[in-house]
Order: sequence, then C-alpha cells, then structure tokens
Amino acid sequence: MGMSRAGHADDDQFVVHRSLLFTVAYELLGSAADAEDVLQESWLRWASVDPVWIREPRAYLVRIVTRQALNHLRTVSRRREEYVGEWLPEPLLTSPDVAEDVELAESVSIAMLTVLETLAPTERAVFVLREVFDVPYEEIADAVGKTPAAVRQIEHRAKDHVSARRPRIRVVDSEHKDVVDRFVVALNTGNLQGLMDVLAPDVVSVADGGGKVRGAARRPVIGADRLARYLVGSISKVEGELVASAVWVNGRPGIRVELNGQLVAITSLTVENGQITRVCSIANPDKLSRVNEETALSR
Repeated sequence: MGMSRAGHADDDQFVVHRSLLFTVAYELLGSAADAEDVLQESWLRWASVDPVWIREPRAYLVRIVTRQALNHLRTVSRRREEYVGEWLPEPLLTSPDVAEDVELAESVSIAMLTVLETLAPTERAVFVLREVFDVPYEEIADAVGKTPAAVRQIEHRAKDHVSARRPRIRVVDSEHKDVVDRFVVALNTGNLQGLMDVLAPDVVSVADGGGKVRGAARRPVIGADRLARYLVGSISKVEGELVASAVWVNGRPGIRVELNGQLVAITSLTVENGQITRVCSIANPDKLSRVNEETALSR
C-alpha cells in the first residue's frame, strides 16, 4: 500500500502511528486479520482528507480506526455466532518489551481479549479507548456517536463487567514464566504428575480449532485431573514428535506447540498463586499466521 501522497509530509502520520492504530483495532476485534482490514479502510479515508484541516492527526486517526472497527465488529459478531466450537482471539508473537508496559500487556493478553469479547461493541470501544489508550471522553463520544455523559456511563458499566471477569491477581512475568516452563517440561515428557503439579484443581481449558482440527476439544475441559489425563492421552495418540516451547504471546509468556516441525497450536495460560487456572489453546490454522514474526504493539 503506497504511503506517500501529494500535500502530505513524507513522515506520513499514518505511518508514524501505525503500530498504535493496529493495537487499537486489534483490541477492538481480537483478530489481526480483521485489524489489518480496518487499517486498510482507515488509510483510504485518511488519504482522501486534506491535512490542512486536521489539527491533531493522532486523535483523528484513532477516531477513524475506531469507527471502522465498530462497523467491522457488528459484522463479525454475526460470523462468530456461527463459529464451530469455542472462539478465541488470534494470537500474536510479541517482543518481551511489550510486557514492560504492564497495562498494555494485560490489555492485549488472550485472557483480557476473551473478556472483551463478552462486551457489546460500543462498550468494548469505550472501555479500550478510555482504559488502555486514555482517550478523552469528548473524543470517544465523537468516535462512537454518543454524548460524553453517555460515554461515562458506558465506561462505568464496562469496567464493572470486565473487573467481574478478569483474573483477580496480577502475576509478575518471572513467576508466570516459571509456571509456563514447568508446564512445557511436563508436556514434553508426558508427565502426568508434573502436569497435575502446575494445574489448579478447578482449571478450565478451552480450545479453538474452528472445526478444522481433529482432536481439538469442542467443549471446555474442567479440573486438573481430567485435563492432565486428556493432555497425556492426546500426546500418546499423536503420530510423530510433539514439541512444546515457551514463547512471548500477546505480552505474556505462552507456549508454541509443533508436530514434526509444523506449528499446530499456540497456548496462553492464566496463572494465579503459582498454578494455571485457565488454558487457552488456539489451533485453528487460519489464526496462526501472526506467530512466526513479532508484531509491534504500542499505545
């Protein structure tokens, strides 16, 4: 996509803010592919505007991207109703430095994106723009077509909704990574006891195979004993070499699973009190295209 045009300075503001705009769109949609579509549409709108009229390019661009993402959200929510099995966000390979911005890392985590999925589109946009990107109420109101007073009410409702569902405990990355590493060792050795040791008794495991992956559980697997036996059983049925390794996924330590050298799943873990409380495995091949190189995220 050509990025220079008459009347615009060479350091086009769209290019300058691209990783921010991608992050906004991705947090609103939970899909990198959809976020890229939104950026493409937003770029076309931006390209048709005379920059002389734009006082604050960053705010203007965030507004365009939010509007496009909201249009998109209404379309994809219908698509997701027909989705086979559990729908999980599309994972991204991120650099360890994303984790240094704790709030950004939490906001793009698979756990948080899954919670955001339960909000109505406007609530999601208001929550993300206010809580993650600190956009002023007037600008959010303009982007979502509401009054600033209505936006404040929506934010309050969305915050209550999210806080009731997000993981209770903030875990430092070193502790999270330690648990992930132990889980990886137990997976690679098929060690039932090793798995039991890191799984919380009431752990919930959700898999997204999109109806395209044999063996991906269509319903959540609940409980440490059931999950450990399910994992060991699945590993024993595999033909070839299954290898798990630790990677940075959506700002957190996660797991890459390969079968005979081919990527078959990305797994994100929620850790509380040194144990895994939730396992999210994305195996739908359509969602695994963004985990071979790092995606730049910023706010």
